[in-house]
Amino acid sequence: MKKHINWILVLMSLCVIGIIGLQLFWNYQNYRSTAYTFGRDINESLNTAVDLEMDQRHQQLVDQVKGWLADTSFIRITCDTQNRDSNTVFHINDRYPKFPGSKGLSFGITDFNAKLKHITPEARQILIDHFGDRIVKSDLKKGTVYYYTPRLGDRLTKAFDKSRVRLHSLDSIYRKILLSKAIRTSFSLNSRDTSGRVFLTRPVNADFRRPYRKELVQATFESPDSYFLKTMKWVILSTFSLIAVCLICFGYTAKTLLSQHKLAGLKDDFINNMTHELNTPIASIKITAEALKAFDYEPARQQEYLDIIGYQTEKLTNLTARILNANRFVAGTTQNWQPVELHGLIDKAIGDMAIRFADQQATITCEAPQEALLVFGEAISLLTVFTNIIDNALKYASPNLRLTISLMATNRWVEIRFADNGVGIPTEYRTKVFDPFFRVPQGNVHNVKGYGLGLSYVNKVLRQHRGSVTVGANEPTGSQFTVKLPLL
Repeated sequence: MKKHINWILVLMSLCVIGIIGLQLFWNYQNYRSTAYTFGRDINESLNTAVDLEMDQRHQQLVDQVKGWLADTSFIRITCDTQNRDSNTVFHINDRYPKFPGSKGLSFGITDFNAKLKHITPEARQILIDHFGDRIVKSDLKKGTVYYYTPRLGDRLTKAFDKSRVRLHSLDSIYRKILLSKAIRTSFSLNSRDTSGRVFLTRPVNADFRRPYRKELVQATFESPDSYFLKTMKWVILSTFSLIAVCLICFGYTAKTLLSQHKLAGLKDDFINNMTHELNTPIASIKITAEALKAFDYEPARQQEYLDIIGYQTEKLTNLTARILNANRFVAGTTQNWQPVELHGLIDKAIGDMAIRFADQQATITCEAPQEALLVFGEAISLLTVFTNIIDNALKYASPNLRLTISLMATNRWVEIRFADNGVGIPTEYRTKVFDPFFRVPQGNVHNVKGYGLGLSYVNKVLRQHRGSVTVGANEPTGSQFTVKLPLL
């Protein structure tokens, strides 16, 4: 039976370990997936943020070009219809050419249908917007600066080369993109402090003339664990909840199996002990009954045999009564509760055991205060408690047993101590002697009669009376049982 339970516990342990291992592995894989997604998102977001910031700088250059075009002291804008299709052609030239004979830029606008021989303010604005928003901006996105006119080209080249990434603007754009992806982890751009646990993005080139020139931008994230935990919190909580449930179920099942195994062993011991307890009176009754049949009628001998039968029958009756009383207190059934005077009850218990004390040549001493000590309870059950403890001392007595019973009242409680000089109880069994069916192991030896219910009954009765019982050593040898009950 024990081997089967051990195998069951081993298999259950392997199952629980397997479940925990799979859960941890799955969470690790989920963590890696979350970290990969995090890295991908912050890198893609940085690329997008750099592009948007570059668009802002492109737009600033376009606005500058529009301002230069609107400056008539710098640029001269004209138009005519001197072409094959007689469409309006616009001309952009420097007001003061850098080189003699240098030419400017001439072009037409497809969606401009008016035919003008002279430039008008409205046409000038249309030209400026078209030239800046479509032509210049398109060229800037390609990383190219064209010399539409020598002086305009010089100004645009200087502004183009001077333009640098604005980290504060990029930071704001990047943060908004990250927030749109529910990433709220703090970061810094082009940080030189990489101490501690950080997460770095890939460098992104933010220069207008990339890839020919480089102006790298890199984001440093400080401990993204908070993001990982927030992203995975429900997964982690469910995992630990499942593991906790598995461990609780495993622990409860293992405890139940071991308790059942222990209970089965205790019941076997109980049956074995009961068999020995019942064997003596039954055998005695049987032999006496056969003797009555075999011998001639003699009133004196017949009465002797009948007394033996009566005595053994009384032992059987007491045995069954004690078991029934123990079962009654397990079920919580009580009756006849009333004030009980402890000194008189202990005197009665001592009187009931007087013959046993005389047979074993034991001495008993009772020390009690003069005043009455009253408790509220069931007198018969409490009497059985005291009788059981005294009986226990006699069963495990050494030669010349001395039993001292002392009563002492303290703080609305009464303590009753039963101290003997017997064989004592080993320390490792002192908390177990109150378990049902438990007896101190002595191998398959039954020189001490009993069935393992006496002290269990004592404990249950005292708990019903809101009291307690403990056992300790009585130096130098023996045991001391201490009973505590609330005073009335």
